[in-house]
Amino acid sequence: MTSETTKPKKFALTTPLYYVNGVPHIGSAYTTIIADVIARHKRLIGEEVLLITGTDEHGQKIQRTAEEKGLPPQKHCDEIVASFEELWHKLEIKYDRFSRTTASKHGEIVKEYFAIVWDNGDIYLAQQQGWYCVSCEEFKEERELLEGGYCPIHTNKKAEWRDEENYFFKLSKYQTEIEELYAKNPRFIQPDSRRNEILNFVKQGLQDFSISRVNLEWGFPIPNDPNHTIYVWFDALLGYVTALLEPEAEPTLNNALSTWWPINLHLIGKDILRFHAIYWPAMLMSAKLPLPEKIFGHGFLTKDGQKMGKTLGNTLDPFALVDKYGADAVRYYFLKEIECGKDGDFNETRFVNILNADLANDLGNLLNRTLGMTNKYCQGSLPPITATELPQEHPLKTIGLTLGEKVIKAYENLKFNEGCEEILTLIRAGNKFIDEQAPWRLFKEGKQAEVEKILYGVLESVRLAAYLLAPIIPNLSSKIYQQLGFSVDFNQSDGLSQVIPFAHHSQWGKLAVNQNLTKPQPVFAKLDLPSEENA
Repeated sequence: MTSETTKPKKFALTTPLYYVNGVPHIGSAYTTIIADVIARHKRLIGEEVLLITGTDEHGQKIQRTAEEKGLPPQKHCDEIVASFEELWHKLEIKYDRFSRTTASKHGEIVKEYFAIVWDNGDIYLAQQQGWYCVSCEEFKEERELLEGGYCPIHTNKKAEWRDEENYFFKLSKYQTEIEELYAKNPRFIQPDSRRNEILNFVKQGLQDFSISRVNLEWGFPIPNDPNHTIYVWFDALLGYVTALLEPEAEPTLNNALSTWWPINLHLIGKDILRFHAIYWPAMLMSAKLPLPEKIFGHGFLTKDGQKMGKTLGNTLDPFALVDKYGADAVRYYFLKEIECGKDGDFNETRFVNILNADLANDLGNLLNRTLGMTNKYCQGSLPPITATELPQEHPLKTIGLTLGEKVIKAYENLKFNEGCEEILTLIRAGNKFIDEQAPWRLFKEGKQAEVEKILYGVLESVRLAAYLLAPIIPNLSSKIYQQLGFSVDFNQSDGLSQVIPFAHHSQWGKLAVNQNLTKPQPVFAKLDLPSEENA
């Protein structure tokens, strides 16, 4: 076998490059948690992964925000970037690259790319008139605006009338190529609801879009016309390319694209879908570059059934949430309770109830009671039992033998809620099985071999559940594995598949029973319901 055939499959994915007009919110945290779970799953199955996140730091909104704070724009950006990095650390986000659009290397990439598109004849100067949302950094058609001229996304912000000379990108030139892309690759935009939105928009005819602004200092100047500043999207989207540069590499497109391009997955919120699913492919077509494999637009989050906003006073602080409940709890709720791709709601009482039911009562209690009985009835060590000694109709074995395949398929399709439900099926079956078999009664009857087989089957089910949940709850899964006698830390970012080979640990019946099982310790403490005034 050649070394080429043994190379692991590469998988590169990105979050959006988050706009730094303010500290990260729960929506930003949600996207990045999803991306981290995907990356962890891919690493676990032996793929070589590059997870890119970062910040979009140019534009009028940033300049205005910095001015309001009395700070230079770069100082403002640095402070906000630090808050993103802090939150990602709290949430156990194991990213590989953090892309910043104010980086000098990024500026060189933007300049080189602009020259290519300019030489291709896809940029021209013209007058731009229309309603502009500073928060969106986008011109809006009048029919899109709400009553009173408010932005449909930033509903407390009025659009501003602009009449200025801008440089434009010939998006309309790529109408046919974009339509052909969608037709040949129907999975390019996911989920289907997002794809249908884009198809309907494109059918109306693509319009050229502005790629520059005047009277704006905070951004890269147009190379051949320094009176104009490159518009945020024509700058920001290239941050995905800049992130691919190796640290010591010269900032050229060839160097950036040499190893990891094209990106396998751009994970974004649905509010920026148009830019990623239409503008970005057309920009890459203009430069004759390969296109990304997939764009996935997830839904919005609400709180207690209402849209979140500062004016409503119902924002959800991700820092406070993770400080109060822990990273694994936050990660689990948003992955298990919200179907990825659809809108989802956060309710603190439901949050606490779900975590108590799934992680404390079902999973944690099953581990603790089984370890307790193993210590009491087997002196903390099971004899060498294998799954082949259990009958094929064994209720846990029946579920466990196909569970890994089902969960992996769910993760690959970003159906994390379905994967969690499959895992819970095994855990709940384990609780039912141990109640029905009553090993405490069999022990009193002197049926030691039967007791050992019962405990083996349950502990193995807990182990498999912990392994399959590891991308979502890495800390809890590590604690479970360690109580089962394995020296495993699922927060390792490199070489994890070598430490715990996927082919072994993803299957039921692989518990190493000669491991030194520890005494039961709660892996997830039961949470208290929020007080009435905070519920």
